[in-house]
Amino acid sequence: MDTDPLTELASRTDQKILAVWALFCAERVLPIFEDRYPDDPRPRDAVKAGRAWVRGEMRVGEVRKAAFSAHAAARAAAGDLPASFAARAAGHAAATAHTPGHAVHAAEYARKAVFPEQRGGERVWQYHRLVVLTRPPDAADGDLDPDTA
Repeated sequence: MDTDPLTELASRTDQKILAVWALFCAERVLPIFEDRYPDDPRPRDAVKAGRAWVRGEMRVGEVRKAAFSAHAAARAAAGDLPASFAARAAGHAAATAHTPGHAVHAAEYARKAVFPEQRGGERVWQYHRLVVLTRPPDAADGDLDPDTA
């Protein structure tokens, strides 16, 4: 069975880099959730927790709780699939701190959150963003800006 290039690259990537990438993917679609549920901070809190873990400021157990909360927000928004998918992307991005495999799920939910005609472009952005993050330090642009690709 052939694996797609994004999944194959992700399988060879360091967990913290995967977390950064997954968080970028989730952040791109988080406004979909926040525009519809402005009083529910759970997905944004999960992204913040994931970022804190990457910086070494939060333990995995705390990040997992934030991820579970983002998934609860996704269940609460189940009637609004784009918003629910955006919240799930945030939950999986944060959960990458626990298990690296969650990163690909974060990307997939982020892709599902956008309009169908945007999904191909979103997948291309995700792949290129991961390529940039996995370049050797001397080849990379030196920062983790989500808009450079």
